Amino acid sequence: MDIKHRENDSRGIFFIENEKGVFAELTYTKGANAVLTIDHTEVHPSRENEGIATKLVKKSVEYARENNYKIEPLCPFAEVQFDRNPSYKDVRA
Repeated sequence: MDIKHRENDSRGIFFIENEKGVFAELTYTKGANAVLTIDHTEVHPSRENEGIATKLVKKSVEYARENNYKIEPLCPFAEVQFDRNPSYKDVRA
């Protein structure tokens, strides 16, 4: 599953697409002090319960580690993932 990433000066998105378009996404805003705020995670209903959103959160954590960012998981799904994964503590804002 190829997770793609796009960003500009203020926002970013990790997403997965197929021939029909984007079916899963995690969006964030870039704030002060190198903090990424995850504000939305969504997977098309036909692809729910496959662990795709979890993979998107994991990818955002990897990105934060590689680029010296911290993450504020505002999105309820992302917040639960951070609460369940003590290994994410190093990047939590």
